[in-house]
Amino acid sequence: MPSTSQRPETDAHLGAADPAAVGIGVQPPTERELMEIARSFGMTLSPAAAASFQGIMRGAVASYNRLDELPEPTLPVRYAREAGHRPSAQENPLNAWYWKTEIRGAPAGVLAGRRVAVKDNICVAGVPMMNGSRWLEGYVPDVDATVVTRVLDAGAVVAGKAACEDLCFSAGSHTCATGPIRNPHDPAYSAGGSSGGSAALVAAGEVEMALGGDQGGSIRTPSAWCGVYGLKPTWGLVPMTGGMPIAYSVDHCGPICDSVENVARLLTAIAGPDEHDPRTSTAVVGDYMGALGGGADGLRIGVLREGFGHATEDPRSPVTDRVVRGAIDAFRSLGAPVSEVSVPMHLDAPHIWTGVILEGAAEMMLKGFALGNNWAGYYPTSLQAAFARGWRTRPDEVSETVKLVLFLGEHMHRRHHNRYHARAQNLRVPLRRAYDAALTECDVLAMPTIPFPATRIPPADAPREVYVDAALNMQQNTCPFDVSGHPAFTIPCGLVDGLPVGMMLVGRRFEEATVLRAADAWAGSFDWRAR
Repeated sequence: MPSTSQRPETDAHLGAADPAAVGIGVQPPTERELMEIARSFGMTLSPAAAASFQGIMRGAVASYNRLDELPEPTLPVRYAREAGHRPSAQENPLNAWYWKTEIRGAPAGVLAGRRVAVKDNICVAGVPMMNGSRWLEGYVPDVDATVVTRVLDAGAVVAGKAACEDLCFSAGSHTCATGPIRNPHDPAYSAGGSSGGSAALVAAGEVEMALGGDQGGSIRTPSAWCGVYGLKPTWGLVPMTGGMPIAYSVDHCGPICDSVENVARLLTAIAGPDEHDPRTSTAVVGDYMGALGGGADGLRIGVLREGFGHATEDPRSPVTDRVVRGAIDAFRSLGAPVSEVSVPMHLDAPHIWTGVILEGAAEMMLKGFALGNNWAGYYPTSLQAAFARGWRTRPDEVSETVKLVLFLGEHMHRRHHNRYHARAQNLRVPLRRAYDAALTECDVLAMPTIPFPATRIPPADAPREVYVDAALNMQQNTCPFDVSGHPAFTIPCGLVDGLPVGMMLVGRRFEEATVLRAADAWAGSFDWRAR
């Protein structure tokens, strides 16, 4: 490992000499430190000017030290719990659990009697959290995320933490620091990611429900590949407070469940505004349980032309397209008219997503210690400290996908000064409008969730190119709706070579109830395992 003196830029981000970390508070920079900072900016600063700035800074430094004296607000921890345990290999054949617990919530509620797994990027107080990464190994949160409090308030039992990909930067299931997460249908195959543990545990019947996160497809990919039901809600409907983000403008939290009804139940429990998450200030909560049993009669199903025929190297893609087209066409027998719609910009949406997430994620980690800056929401400060420690002491111990994001995101920031991130963010609006326009012609857009079924888990010694491709080669239809913010629900609709494939239903923003109605009608009428 290189010494700190060999990594000046990393130290500048991580504050290797942070006096507050050793209990002596914030001190003004020395004259030499100020001159070094100026040089890194390409500025010239004389010793006299440095001394002058040092004196001027003393007032601001006093404010920083006063912050240490003020009591910091915290998120509530309402329910007693034991710390739980790390499951043995015998308890964890799919490697889908990170930690097992038995935290009991309220005696009654919409989730009464349901067992819920929590993706390991979401804080549960007193329970270790790793987020699939060596950088967070040993960290124990001191708060419950808002969604955790809500599921406990609704009567659920938190059964444990579901393993996930390294810092959630993979849609495969082979980058988790505790080992690959395996598909219940065939353990040689990927469970999908980054919420792979959540989906695998639901598919294996160990829990009825799980919480997942989705920034590029991380709820829907594993749900499709494991044959369960996964909903990425409208951006801003479900708070991410107390969850570790990737990029605030594409972060989503949502349900992964064994039935449409349980998705409706879990969404009922977790949806709605949260004062700690400003994204939720415009949330519009629907009657999700009331949407069940409404049938599909009269619902207009739009087959998204650009959602099919993606160029992939997987020979199973044409078969997957045919299975999903057949599943969509089956809506006709339920009284739902089916017609083709076109959104040409859908094909450019992955490029827009790339511009948003790469620099957004690199900024989040490099400048904000996993939680970003200039955010008007809640910061779990103990998580920031743990992340900084992990990066400082174990910089090389992350996945190749995390390194890719950091390297390319920082390069784009330095060389192009955020120009492409800015262009991508600006293009979100016309992309959203394009889907909105299509959703005036229909009530639900339908397409394959992933262009092919689960892929084999790469061997441990796979070349970097194979390792990264297996993590990122399947998001053509999922990542567009993280950028646009529309609700997107994958439901299992058939099998290809014995592995599940998913049909994705996309609705208008905050109209999850319509998507749930369509999914419930289809799932209640057809056996996807027989298709």
